[in-house]
Amino acid sequence: MTERKPPGVDFGSWVDKQIRDAKARGEFDRLPGAGKPLPSEVDASYDELWWIKRKMAREGVSVLPPTLALRKEAEDALEAAAAAPSERIVRKIVEDLNVRIRDMMYKPPPGPPLGLKPYDVEEVVRQWRERRAAR
Repeated sequence: MTERKPPGVDFGSWVDKQIRDAKARGEFDRLPGAGKPLPSEVDASYDELWWIKRKMAREGVSVLPPTLALRKEAEDALEAAAAAPSERIVRKIVEDLNVRIRDMMYKPPPGPPLGLKPYDVEEVVRQWRERRAAR
């Protein structure tokens, strides 16, 4: 905790002394962003959620609308199906994905359209067999 400003001392010179003392103690060494330019947000319009967006970017978090999240989930599920060790697992992955796609088709949430339809399980299994045979 910093000391209180003594009476009769100019506030500006007291603050400057605090900064000089902290610098001498090395408290400004190795700060994050040291030597880097400040983020250029001068031209940007004011956004009251700027701090939330910056924290999410720093933490690597993103929030997608439900339809976009399901599209990403579908991509990941098809990759998992392609790498699955057995046909039974491929079928399970695609059938579970189709349930979620149908739910969203019948009860669309707000946001962009889904743009997906349920996958043909037999077609995905056929592709899986072909890739497996090619190995």
